[in-house]
Amino acid sequence: MTAKSIIVLGAGVIGTTTAYKLAMDGHDVTVIDAEDGAAMMTSYANAGLVAPGHAFAWASPAAPKMMIRSQWRGDQAIRLRLRPSWRQWKWMLRFLRECTTARAHHNTAIKADLCRFSQLHLHRITHETGISYDGETGGLIYFYRNRDGYRATAKKADLLRANGTTVEELSPRQMVGRDPGLFKVEPLIAGALFAPGDESGDAHLFTTALAEVARGKGVTFAFNTRIRRLVCDGDSITRVETDKGDFTADAYVLCLGVNSPDIVKPLGIDLPIYPVRGYSVTLPITDKAAAPRMGGIDEDNLLAYCPMGDRLRITATAEIGGYDRRFKPKDFKVMLEKARPLFAHCADFSQPRYWVGLRPMTPNGIPVVSQSPVDNLWLNVGHGHMGWTMASGCAAITADIIAGRTPNHDIGGLAYGHN
Repeated sequence: MTAKSIIVLGAGVIGTTTAYKLAMDGHDVTVIDAEDGAAMMTSYANAGLVAPGHAFAWASPAAPKMMIRSQWRGDQAIRLRLRPSWRQWKWMLRFLRECTTARAHHNTAIKADLCRFSQLHLHRITHETGISYDGETGGLIYFYRNRDGYRATAKKADLLRANGTTVEELSPRQMVGRDPGLFKVEPLIAGALFAPGDESGDAHLFTTALAEVARGKGVTFAFNTRIRRLVCDGDSITRVETDKGDFTADAYVLCLGVNSPDIVKPLGIDLPIYPVRGYSVTLPITDKAAAPRMGGIDEDNLLAYCPMGDRLRITATAEIGGYDRRFKPKDFKVMLEKARPLFAHCADFSQPRYWVGLRPMTPNGIPVVSQSPVDNLWLNVGHGHMGWTMASGCAAITADIIAGRTPNHDIGGLAYGHN
């Protein structure tokens, strides 16, 4: 393998792990990002769950019904906010084509395999670097209030089991035995699924710590630098134009999340990525002994929770509604009403820290990790709600294909054009 100069576009969890893997291969790496530090956008305050046991495809037969109900109900897990946007409508048509049982099973299998592979590389990175990020191992719990929903999902979990993910079924009492911090939930639920191999951690802490390690290995981070366009000569990129001048390299890797399609559209590359807005609240933990020991999801409300040191992160909602990240406190009213009965005994709801992130979703939920039609441009984009889970493995795959190595993972379903 010949060392190259490589520019990574984007310093979120995807771009930073990619830069680290490339630096470990001996490449001269520069990362360009418009923010003033690593992981300041979608990676900043995400759910924190590293969750192969929750790799089900969002595009499923149930999704269209939720989207329709969301037009008059504000409590739906998946919401559609229609916009006068051809891009949204085009993405929606692709998404709806994925909402069959057969496609959902196919996409879930690909996602689950990639998530497990990526978790192995997350462990490798943490072993190599020793970085800490409020990580918690020992599993995640996914509980259900509705008995029919629980039975259906317990059966659907056979898809994950068939692909090697361990998923156990728990009664309400067994669930509290696994995590006493959920004692308030016991009377409310029909049952739970427990994925003992799942884990959690603060993606922002992980990414900023890894960026420092990467700097020590020679990676240059150009923050506060806005990318204007990629300039091509023939079939290759020759430079990146930014508001701070031009950057040049032998190779380029696109990791710009929801902004990726606009950057490469002038190059004739059509990335089927659209933002799905998610809401996050971080609360101080007031009683650590009574708080949840591990993260999980209230499945009927798609309300994720995750203890992070002395904080409790709560996230909810998948809103297909465009690129606007502005919010008002009232936007969090429904999710906080649902979370308060579960966690008011251990967290201070009077001191919420709000966040809105835009998940870069493909219609089938599978990222694009491959070489692009442009000779020296590689793609590592479209990880949706699983970016933290998939980041390390997708970075390893990207490093392998740039080096000409055969990745230790089937990448056929990740190739450009397969979404």
